[in-house]
Amino acid sequence: MTSSQHRLPRSRGLRIGLLGSYGGFNIGDEAILQCVLSCLRSHRPRAELVVFSRDAEHTRAHQPMADEVVDWEGVPQKRVTDVLSGLDLLVLGGGGILYDGEARRYLKLVRAAQVRGVRTFAYAIGAGPLREGDDREAVRTVLADMDEVVVRDEESRLVLEEVGVERDLVVTADPALLLPPEPFTAEMMRQEGVPAEARLVGMSVREPGRAAEKLDEGDYHALLADVADFLVRRLDAQVVFMPMERHDVRHAHAVLSRMTAPDRGRILHSAYTPGQVLGLMGHLDLVVGMRLHFLMFAAVSGLPVLPLPYAGKVFDFARRLGAPALVGVAREQVGLLLAEVDRLWDEFPQRRADLGERVRTLRELAAETCARCGALLDGMDGAAPCEAGGAAGARAPAPHGLHLLDAGPEDGAVRSTSAGQEA
Repeated sequence: MTSSQHRLPRSRGLRIGLLGSYGGFNIGDEAILQCVLSCLRSHRPRAELVVFSRDAEHTRAHQPMADEVVDWEGVPQKRVTDVLSGLDLLVLGGGGILYDGEARRYLKLVRAAQVRGVRTFAYAIGAGPLREGDDREAVRTVLADMDEVVVRDEESRLVLEEVGVERDLVVTADPALLLPPEPFTAEMMRQEGVPAEARLVGMSVREPGRAAEKLDEGDYHALLADVADFLVRRLDAQVVFMPMERHDVRHAHAVLSRMTAPDRGRILHSAYTPGQVLGLMGHLDLVVGMRLHFLMFAAVSGLPVLPLPYAGKVFDFARRLGAPALVGVAREQVGLLLAEVDRLWDEFPQRRADLGERVRTLRELAAETCARCGALLDGMDGAAPCEAGGAAGARAPAPHGLHLLDAGPEDGAVRSTSAGQEA
């Protein structure tokens, strides 16, 4: 079916695909998927929701709103393109998926959808770093032909503009801000060895990753150990290390091993849903950390938050939150960091109302993405045959195409180049 022949089905609900870093690798990504599925279901209860997953078995087990789950890595490409051909809309994101080494892989599927006449919508995506030529070319070309591109923060908009994307870019906020909490029970606390009656500080650590390749692991492990020990003394607190993906466990152990009071620290060992992690925030008194969605869950829960920025997305969130944020995470900053923790704790009662208002604003922006996607769906209902790219005035896919985005051999396979990064 060519793009000019594509027509919307009349006899069934729309068939909508979701493409992102889904499959259980990261709690933040799973929170995003749950929120995007919920948005689509609210707008189109009868729609068939198809998730393209990096681990289909995990997604089937943990995302009941998905009607169909399709593996898209390490499988014959024809299987994936056959599913794409049956879609009415492909939703890209949300989350941070447009970065070096990964952007071209996601956008190859988006381009395959576009040339088959499927509408495409970027749902509060994050971008950067983008330095590699193939990724930059893919971003410029494919995003130009999407029906709408919504980014989750100002940092992503600036990255895309620097790459050369010349189209309207709407800035909203991360979809996971709308995640509903689930109970984290007293029994769960007991099983994790976390004393329910103690003052609790949550901490999130992660590997440096592409965004902070020059960050010395030993230095920042020692830095966080100093912070944890200070909080134990200053607040008479227990420190709860909360892994947001499996690699975080090793870094949590590294920090714990450097503490002078390791008996006052606990590392969560069981697997939890995003909603349960959000529910656990209700037991905490303060959080310090690196992971974006850990900080996001804490802010939504009304906690004092001290971000430790390692990437632009965390700086951007700290700014929008009005939270203190050091410029980087380095050992020599320990004195400044401890002073910020002390100030955050002392001044939070006066800042609580401001934090609540900022979070409400961010949640309204997150809901705007959902509304924009719903408006696109409304425009598709009963629409006349359309060019790929959607409504009148939208651009059809560029005729020259891109060799890295061509459909390729029918028996080829889409292969992963990395385990992904945090949303």
